[in-house]
Amino acid sequence: MEKVFSCPLKGSAVTDVYFSSGMDSLLSKLKGYGDNVFFVFDENSAKLFTELPNKSIIITPGEKEKNLKTLSMILDRAFELSAARDTLFIAVGGGVVCDITAFASSIYMRGARVVLVPTTLLAMVDASLGGKSAIDYLAVKNGVGTFYPAEDVLITLETLNTLNDKEYLCGLGEVVKHAFLSSDMSLFEFLEKNSERILKRDIETVRKMVQLSLEVKIQFITADPEEKKGIRSFLNLGHTFGHALESIMDYSLSHGEAVAWGLKRALEVGLNKWITSLSYFERASSLIKLFPFNADYKVNECDIDRYIRAMRDDKKKSNGSVKFVLLQEQGKPVLMELNDEDVKKVVIA
Repeated sequence: MEKVFSCPLKGSAVTDVYFSSGMDSLLSKLKGYGDNVFFVFDENSAKLFTELPNKSIIITPGEKEKNLKTLSMILDRAFELSAARDTLFIAVGGGVVCDITAFASSIYMRGARVVLVPTTLLAMVDASLGGKSAIDYLAVKNGVGTFYPAEDVLITLETLNTLNDKEYLCGLGEVVKHAFLSSDMSLFEFLEKNSERILKRDIETVRKMVQLSLEVKIQFITADPEEKKGIRSFLNLGHTFGHALESIMDYSLSHGEAVAWGLKRALEVGLNKWITSLSYFERASSLIKLFPFNADYKVNECDIDRYIRAMRDDKKKSNGSVKFVLLQEQGKPVLMELNDEDVKKVVIA
């Protein structure tokens, strides 16, 4: 595998990011970690391997499984295997597997080692890098968690061919978000010019897209590893809107689709409040339309109270208020409080 990035994070922690195009290279890298390892798969990622290691557990996939029960199962299995503090936890799967395994490793014996092997596009460009670990708690998405960076992130692009269209599209929502936040137009213009190749999953095009997307994220997370300076919070663009929609739809909508929907809402609010220029709104909206997101969906009026409550429960609130990320223009996000009427104007059918 090829080391593409070394990303400094919390304290002296550094996450090395490796790329490969095939499974053989990944398997060779995994063998190099030795025997003091504990693998966490889900039922989908387990199918990528002809033979699974004995020191492993398979969990049920899906956001609904990102809970205390699953966390306890992982910890129980680690103790059953007599895993020690120097045991390497290796998560193989999508965002749920990466998040919950990193959380489990962060609290196992006060902190075991962890490596993440993201197998979905969403996990590659979002969940695997940055050190955030979590489970959902009391209907609050990622309500309980830690900052605990992985030692390595191993990205094997061949795994993307196993995803259905919905799961692949899920990751593209986060990529488009990074395109809006980038300090330059490189990723934005790449998506504009290569949308057809991206949707066809041309491996070289996708590799370049993933690399450009991670470069944007790295700028934010290295400047604010624990989200204490307000810089990293800009990565929540589209998320406050989107997380609330996920919640009221009982997570039947994928995270990336919800983020894409939230991006459109943020652009609309920015336009309404004279923060986002009409020219940027139109170009950014056109980029979203290049991919088959349902970004124009509207919440039924009968559900708006549930939506507002879910939005106000967002874990990112500070001093009792929720701040939304809006865009002035390319790469210039701003944080702003919105009242319920501001939200209803862009959310209700």
